[in-house]
Amino acid sequence: MALPIGSKAPDFTVNDQDGKSVKLSDFKGKKVVLYFYPKDQTPGCTAEACNLRDNYKILQKQGYEVLGVSTDNEKSHQKFIAKEKLPFRLLADVDKTLHTKYGTWVEKSMYGRKYMGTARVTFIIDEKGVINEIIEKVDTKNHTDQILKGIGTSPTKPAKKSAPKKKATAKKSPAKKTAKKKK
Repeated sequence: MALPIGSKAPDFTVNDQDGKSVKLSDFKGKKVVLYFYPKDQTPGCTAEACNLRDNYKILQKQGYEVLGVSTDNEKSHQKFIAKEKLPFRLLADVDKTLHTKYGTWVEKSMYGRKYMGTARVTFIIDEKGVINEIIEKVDTKNHTDQILKGIGTSPTKPAKKSAPKKKATAKKSPAKKTAKKKK
């Protein structure tokens, strides 16, 4: 990652799903979860977005605004938001300017073939615009827990309770039954 923790988050201007201009500086005085994901309506990206959707109120209570970023266009973002009922904005970085500033447009490899694509990375930005945390190994199904642990808050899920132990019941073996019948 080109941007280290503790550095100033680069400002940007990009359109959201509705074509409205969004700047990081618009969130001055607020904390931001800026997450980069490869593509709308793909399994991993949907799991990540839905995890953030399901825990959005928890993040808001902690003072965070969530912004998703991909290279998909506004129309694609609108469909994704409508289908998954996402309560947060998705930014359409079609020209990859935002990706370039944050170092998330990277060379990838699949089946030996190299190509350029989005690195799934989340930046946690404080009220002053400083990067407090960078999550590079995103667990799409538990991403909110990663974010909350990174900011020193308890996870969203309660600890798993161990299953109650079943009482051992003595079963009589057929041999014992026969032995009793002979008496």
